[in-house]
Amino acid sequence: MSQDEYRDMLPGHADFRLPEPPEPRKLNGRRPIPQKPAAERPAPPGEPDVWDRRIARGLAFLRRRLAGAYDVDEFGFDAELTESVFHPMLRVLYRDWFRTEVFGIENVPADGGGLVVGNHSGTLALDALMLTVALHDNHPRRRHLRLLGADLVFRMPGVSELARAAGATVACNPDAERLMTGGQLVGVFPEGFKGIGKKFSERYKLQRFGRGGFVSAALRTGTPIIPVAIVGAEEIYPILADLKPLARLLGVPYFPVTPTFPWLGPLGLVPLPSKWLIQFCPPIPTAHLTEYADDPLVVYNLADQVRETIQATLHELLQKRPDPFAR
Repeated sequence: MSQDEYRDMLPGHADFRLPEPPEPRKLNGRRPIPQKPAAERPAPPGEPDVWDRRIARGLAFLRRRLAGAYDVDEFGFDAELTESVFHPMLRVLYRDWFRTEVFGIENVPADGGGLVVGNHSGTLALDALMLTVALHDNHPRRRHLRLLGADLVFRMPGVSELARAAGATVACNPDAERLMTGGQLVGVFPEGFKGIGKKFSERYKLQRFGRGGFVSAALRTGTPIIPVAIVGAEEIYPILADLKPLARLLGVPYFPVTPTFPWLGPLGLVPLPSKWLIQFCPPIPTAHLTEYADDPLVVYNLADQVRETIQATLHELLQKRPDPFAR
């Protein structure tokens, strides 16, 4: 029916007019293409497949685990489990909680063995775990860091198996040398328990490096030493006091008292959200010093050089991060 015919059917409304449809807006002289409501639009190509692929990968992972169709090396390192389970869990702390920034990743060799030497702090060894994620996620070759752990770690039921599956092994020169000879990156923290158990008043002051056994291992294999400085771990569990009698009773190196532990019970184990900075320093070559692996003077001087490099880099990073809890 035309507009005139419709008007004639309405007596007394001779001037009645149907409203004219609005003219579509023009953009750059062109009339836009009509859009369907959001509910009627098809999903972007490939979007529904994202979760399908994730579920398929997860099921395939479970099938391989249940069937035992996965590889571990002679030390018990399970690369698939590390990349599929351990690293994703640690990234929650690394990326969202600690907001970690990494510098100098180009100083880590693209291949071959190497010894990564870092400062140790934080009451619990979270700095070692965060360093493994930082190296793997930022290195172009996605390299794994094989940590050297204290004997105490491998005497704890459950923890020992998890540590070996994640790539750690006992902190001894023979194991370190075998790993580096096999082209692996080995991580060591020469301060040991003296570093992670020191009081907050001594934060970012490196403790003694022991007898320099890590230097001897690097010299024997001719692999470079890569110093690394870690800022942020000192603030996650600030140690105010150490209850040594209780530590001896429990058979642990120290029993920390922090602003939240033991006062808040299990909640006291939640780390404070400090801002982390990790700097990989230029490598120190050792290939020309292999014959001096048993020379105490050479070993001591090289260990001292590594320690001074880390200490100086810590001061630089602290200047970059004036606020420990900055976003």
